Amino acid sequence: MNIRTVFLLACVSAAFAAPQTHWVATWGASPAPQLPDEAQMRAAKLEFQNQTVREIVHTSIGGNTVRVRLSNAYGKQPVEIGAAHIAVRAKGSVIAPGSDRTLIFGGRTAITIPAGAPVLSDPVELDVPSAGELAISLFLPKATAGSGIHYAALQTSYLGQGDLTGASEIPDAATITSWVFLTGVEVLAPESVSAVVAFGDSITDGARSTVDANRRWPDILAARLLARRGGRQVAVLDEGIGGNRILHDAASNLRFGVNALARFDRDVLAQPGVRYVIVLEGINDLGHPGSSAPESETVSAEDIIAGLKQMIARAHEKGLKIFGGTLTPFEGTPFPGYFTSEKETRRKTVNQWIRTSRAFDGVIDFEKAVRDPSHPDRMLPAYDGGDHLHPGDAGYKAMGEAVDLALFQ
Repeated sequence: MNIRTVFLLACVSAAFAAPQTHWVATWGASPAPQLPDEAQMRAAKLEFQNQTVREIVHTSIGGNTVRVRLSNAYGKQPVEIGAAHIAVRAKGSVIAPGSDRTLIFGGRTAITIPAGAPVLSDPVELDVPSAGELAISLFLPKATAGSGIHYAALQTSYLGQGDLTGASEIPDAATITSWVFLTGVEVLAPESVSAVVAFGDSITDGARSTVDANRRWPDILAARLLARRGGRQVAVLDEGIGGNRILHDAASNLRFGVNALARFDRDVLAQPGVRYVIVLEGINDLGHPGSSAPESETVSAEDIIAGLKQMIARAHEKGLKIFGGTLTPFEGTPFPGYFTSEKETRRKTVNQWIRTSRAFDGVIDFEKAVRDPSHPDRMLPAYDGGDHLHPGDAGYKAMGEAVDLALFQ
């Protein structure tokens, strides 16, 4: 056997011996545009100067190497990050002893994020727990308005004066329930590990679920996937935005985000490790016109279906499996003009298409999971979060349990 053959055999052996890994997002949040003026930003506590914001996130899968994705999406000016740290959260703003790590960006401890841009930290070794909580601390030395904002986080984060990124806790902390500048946490995982993106509106975002309890339906799904035996590990990313629509931006309320077709590439297709997507969008396309949006933005069932077909085509183009969620009941919703019998007819038409068209790679019947059997146009009272549109904790649990885990084999 000559030297070249020995070398080639050694290379082949090494290739088989080395485990193949890739980046998989364990947590994510979709940003929406900035509020339009400084007064609104101050009222929402989303203006910062010489402050540290310690943001708390709940992981789906774990790992021992992690990186963080920050975003100045929709920002009008560059944002200076003076320092950034990541740690395992113990409780409140307190981090677990020995878990604090400095985040660096291209070898630097500070970075300026251009307007509209994302940035990615360098990898750092940290034992990231599955279904655990991380604290990402960002020091903002200069006056800056929050951008890359996910407004309805349903998670408390903490604000303190000065650079407290490496502190064990934030003393005398103010609090916010939005995520700012932070859009993703990723872990290095075996090639067999993948992610599913839950893509939707406030019902995916977990509106009316308990704050700081992680009881959104994607959280329930993530817990079930972690607990199952014999299946491949799958991370779950919640990319829901309250008030979001498929076909229209929310000019009157920027918190609702840009239309789903506009954000689909960033929030779904660009996510590291994504292999699946669950779409639950369309109820606001029906409800908002004549309520919080002008009548001129009224859409037909066929318009909604055309939008869903666009997402299906774009997911398939990238080799993803895409599953359709049926639109949940909303009769009795107290928002003036949001529900009408005509809108209900259109909801039923969309759901019938989702169930029977075979356009999706699978169907998740969220409507069946939460409807009242004796009054199918309404949500079961035990599942109702109180406004006849959004489920409460029990309703989100039923939705998370309605997802067939065999979809992810």
